[in-house]
Amino acid sequence: MKTVEVVAAVITDRGSKKIFATQRGYGNYKGWWEFPGGKIEEGEQKRQALRREIKEELDTQIIIEKPLKTIEWDYPTFHLKMHCYIVRLASEGITLKEHSAAKWLSANDLDSVQWLPADLQLLPLIRDELE
Repeated sequence: MKTVEVVAAVITDRGSKKIFATQRGYGNYKGWWEFPGGKIEEGEQKRQALRREIKEELDTQIIIEKPLKTIEWDYPTFHLKMHCYIVRLASEGITLKEHSAAKWLSANDLDSVQWLPADLQLLPLIRDELE
């Protein structure tokens, strides 16, 4: 089975104790929720890939605070290796370029959306971060 290696940003707002979630606007999992990010390009470092992906998807800059966890998950057609980071916004404003919707969620709201299976694995850690 092919392995796809990606990075994902758990964008936090410490003041409101919320995280930023995005809804996929395409593909087999259209309508499901995820943490923004994407594939690491050949020769690219993980943090570099994360900054690039967030700029491409959300047209914003981030500050990477720390690694959260690497999730490994088997989807029907590939194995996912997702490197997840806690980040915060470095600039004002977010523009959705690839997602159909987005929202800020508190720890109590995390279960209110349908998460992609791999992203769902992060929720206990995120609750700890937010509390």
